[in-house]
Amino acid sequence: MKKYYISATGIKRLNISSGAAGGSGLWGVMKGKASASLPAKTRISQRPIMLPIVLVLAILLPFLFLRVAFFVIESASGCSSSLDCMGPKLFGGSDSSRLREQLTKALLEANNDDEVIERKLGVSPESFSDLIKDVMSSRQDIKAFALRTKAMIASMEHKVQSARRHEFIYWHLASHGVPKSLHCLHLKLAEEYAVNAIARSSLPSPEYVSRLTDPSFYHIVLLTDNVVAASVSITSAIKNSVSPEKMVFHLVTDKKTYTPMHAWFAKFPIKSAVLEVKGLHQYDWSHEVNYGVKEMLEIHRLIWSHTYEKLKEGFNTVGYHERKLEVISPRCISLLNHLRIYAPELFPDLNKIIFLDDDVVVQHDLSALWQVDLNGKVVGAVFDSECGLDCCPGRKYKDYFNFSNSFIASNLNEDQCGWLYGMNVFNLEAWRNTNITETYHHWLKFNLRSGLDLWNPGALPPALLAFSGLVHPIHPSWHLAGLGYRFPRVGLETVKAAAVLHYSGPAKPWLEIGDPEVRSLWTRHLNYSNEIFRKCRIVE
Repeated sequence: MKKYYISATGIKRLNISSGAAGGSGLWGVMKGKASASLPAKTRISQRPIMLPIVLVLAILLPFLFLRVAFFVIESASGCSSSLDCMGPKLFGGSDSSRLREQLTKALLEANNDDEVIERKLGVSPESFSDLIKDVMSSRQDIKAFALRTKAMIASMEHKVQSARRHEFIYWHLASHGVPKSLHCLHLKLAEEYAVNAIARSSLPSPEYVSRLTDPSFYHIVLLTDNVVAASVSITSAIKNSVSPEKMVFHLVTDKKTYTPMHAWFAKFPIKSAVLEVKGLHQYDWSHEVNYGVKEMLEIHRLIWSHTYEKLKEGFNTVGYHERKLEVISPRCISLLNHLRIYAPELFPDLNKIIFLDDDVVVQHDLSALWQVDLNGKVVGAVFDSECGLDCCPGRKYKDYFNFSNSFIASNLNEDQCGWLYGMNVFNLEAWRNTNITETYHHWLKFNLRSGLDLWNPGALPPALLAFSGLVHPIHPSWHLAGLGYRFPRVGLETVKAAAVLHYSGPAKPWLEIGDPEVRSLWTRHLNYSNEIFRKCRIVE
């Protein structure tokens, strides 16, 4: 039988018999013939060693080829070079710990300025989907992915902050408008005054005129050009009064609002109490008083314009505070808002008054307020209405005055509490024995000479200076202010306990931009079934 075998010198052909005796057979032939051409040591050791090695390599090489290929492909996006990742993974490194280290390093490097990131990587992705597409298409490593994610988040945060800032500004601008329904109401009432004799009837009736100067009655004053606001303030005060027949209301308005204001209270007269409606054009003041009023209003307008111009310079900056935007309110330059400093001239026959802003609603009887002893002071006022006595967060002098000015910083205490305007008791007799009005004008002129930068626009800052030392504190429960902001910082129990709710701030209760729950405390005093309300579509 012919067989072939492979030796170190080539292929040999052998005749192999099938016998088994005497060491015959395949093993005997191979052992006998191979010994002729190979050394003894090679013949003994090469066979058992080489065969296992070949078998192991035959099994491992395909597997190693696949693993190396996989690591090389994966390292293109996970490491700075292929060898960086192959070493630990081929020789037992932890994938999770390695990835964690790389991610931590990438995030730390990504914690840079947005400008640096944008300069390196270009415009940030608009969305997460765009980010994934960008990373997959350009096969970026984990560091680039972290940088682009950081840039995208920073860009989105900037857009959110910008949107919030602009929404906040637009909210303030919305507070300056007059609703179409209220404008319609004034026009309808002016028409009534022109064509309807009832709308022109005397206020008050002749038999009650003597009460206008009688000191035994409670005299309550409002300066306003808003018919609906005046109606709510007066109606709520009468409704919650123990003795409404003791109340006398003095309502002062400007010339253009006089006819609708008079028509409203003539057509829909209040019950029990006495009311007088008077226009500024009906006063016969001296030349000195007229000049003083004109000068006062002109300086207030200059202060407002100066502050407004400074505000526009930083219009797009981050960190707007709500109080800063209040300077653009028309109330800051309203004559009726500033005219209270001339209360003794407005009511020369009265010695005491309760003053109410038009953006208030009365919840409790005011007769006890009339009885408050001011201890010789000129004005009774609340120094805080939220957290009790000796507490005035948000209404300290630093909220009204410019303490970067050396004169203000050296003469005023920035932590001193400012009292609240809007619900006050004025002792006009004591006022006439002082020089408060002259002091008020002195400070206005000083501010004008100092560059109009001593305080924020408004009626209160110069009043704080003019009435210094002449204010008697009254209990905080009499006056709760700040309800005209978007998020009033008061609890419902505190609101219910207050005698007078003051919607100071942009969100006046006749607008729809305020807190609905707080606003409803004002709107419940409106009669929506009124014929003129229906014509002008004034609805809840």
